[in-house]
Parts: sequence; C-alpha cells; structure tokens
Amino acid sequence: MASVKLEKVIEKFKFFNLTPDINCNNIRVTQPDLNRPALQMAGYFEHFDSSRLQVIGFVEYTYMEGLDEEQKRRVYDKLLSYDIPGIIFCRELQPDALFIETAIKHGRPVFSTKQNTSTFMAEAIRWLNVKLAPCISVHGVLVDVYGEGVLITGESGIGKSEAALELIKRGHRLVTDDVVELRKVSDDTLVGSAPDITKHFIELRGIGIIDVKALFGASSVKDTQSVDLVIKLEDWDKDKEYDRLGLEEEYTEYLGNKIVCHTLPIRPGRNLAVICESAAVNHRQKKMGYNAAQELYTRVQNSLARKRDDEE
Repeated sequence: MASVKLEKVIEKFKFFNLTPDINCNNIRVTQPDLNRPALQMAGYFEHFDSSRLQVIGFVEYTYMEGLDEEQKRRVYDKLLSYDIPGIIFCRELQPDALFIETAIKHGRPVFSTKQNTSTFMAEAIRWLNVKLAPCISVHGVLVDVYGEGVLITGESGIGKSEAALELIKRGHRLVTDDVVELRKVSDDTLVGSAPDITKHFIELRGIGIIDVKALFGASSVKDTQSVDLVIKLEDWDKDKEYDRLGLEEEYTEYLGNKIVCHTLPIRPGRNLAVICESAAVNHRQKKMGYNAAQELYTRVQNSLARKRDDEE
C-alpha cells in the first residue's frame, strides 16, 4: 500500500507541532482523504476511518469547548484511543490542556495550522492524492510542449533524449529523461515526474550526462506534468502502413488510463523536435474543437457533392 511519511506532510504544510515529544518518524499516512470528527465528538464511532488525518475546524472546536470536564475526558479518550496518524487544528485554534494530555498518553501527534479549514483540506487532499496515487515507471522522456505533456517513448538509442534537448533549446521544458514515474491522480489524469536521482539530467550518447537546469536555466525544467500525448518513435519500416490522415485516434494505456498515441517512423533528416511541437499543437487544437483531418474530409466530401450536382 502506498504511503507518505507524516514528517513530509508536516514539512509541506508547515504545521506547528503541539506535541513535540511524540516521535513522528515511523508514522505514515496511507489515505488521501481527511476526516472532520464531528460525529465522533458526539459519540458516533461506527464507520469511523481512523487511518485518515483528522481535522478540527471551528465547528468541532466550539463543540469541544461546550463540553463539561467529564464529557471531554470520555470523548477525548475514546477518539484518541484509535490509531490516528495525526490531528490538525485549523485557524491556529489551540486545543485545551486535557486534549494535549490525552493525545500524549495515547501517542497521537497534534498540530496547528494558520490556514482555514476548507482551504487546508482542499490543498491537503489534492497533494495527498498525488503522493498516494498508483505509480509505475516507464522508459521515456517527458517534456512540456506548449502546455501539453508529451511523453516520448521508443527503444534505447532511437533519439528520445536528442529530441528532448532540441525541444528545450526551442523554449520548452524538461520534466524527466530516461525514467518517467507515472501516477494515476484520477480516471482522467496521469501525472509524470522524475525520480529524485535523475531530476533535471539528460543522458546523451557520446557526451554523457548534462544538467539541463544548470545549462539552460530554471525556466527549462519542470517538476511534474500531466501526460496528454504519447509519441512513440520507431525505425522506419517501408512495408508498414503509417497513418497519413489521423481521422481515427490511436491510444496507449497506462494504469487503466487511455492516452492519445502517435507512432512516428524515424529516418535521417527528420526534425523530431518540430514534429513533436506540431503534434502537441494539433492535439491542443483537437481539445479546443478543431480537427484538421476532419476539416479536410469535410472539404473533400463537399467537393465531391458539388461535382455530382454539376454532372446532373
């Protein structure tokens, strides 16, 4: 099961630790969803998902303040007896001494954040969804071309990195070379990123490793990018029929998500960077409702119809 260290969550959202004596090193978050334990405060613990981070907002906080000492002791002890990865108080709300005492007794870390509840939950769920998404590694190069994530695949040595380098020189941004980590953020979105070890590096045969960020500047790289288009490079096969119109889309599948895929035959003299740019812009046009192949087909049909009318 995918998980993220609680320490990473603390670092990302800059929590203030209200229980610094509790060791968070071995605590991991396994669920991207958060829970506001209002029903649990009222005593209803059926279907309580204690593996989620628990968020205390203004409503829960004012309810807690209205409880008498005995009720607080009972509710706090029951809630914090569950194996909760952490409790976050939003709006810089401060829990009472009994809550902190009970949390320390059960070993449940408690944090505070300046953010309001809705904003924090939306951002935390989005971030955790990415971190905990199903992930695979594929061989290829991912480049941001005019805002479209273009994943270039193909056999080793076919020219993927060289095409990426030319795209970078033309003002586009590298996400990762050689190994692309793909995460399924939703049924419609795959997000690609680089492994920490190879981030911002490109391998060029005959030259070696180059640091793209150092050579071309911070504007030439990007940490993550959704994958919108796959371009598969392969050696030219004169006996193979290649699509010349593009009326029907071809797809490839990663983690159950279908991505539009173009197969490009490689011959000496073909400018791969220009072809990749054109493919990205054409894909963007299709998303905006314009299909050049369909437009050509319509023109041909209209021309044939006019000829038939003239003959009649």
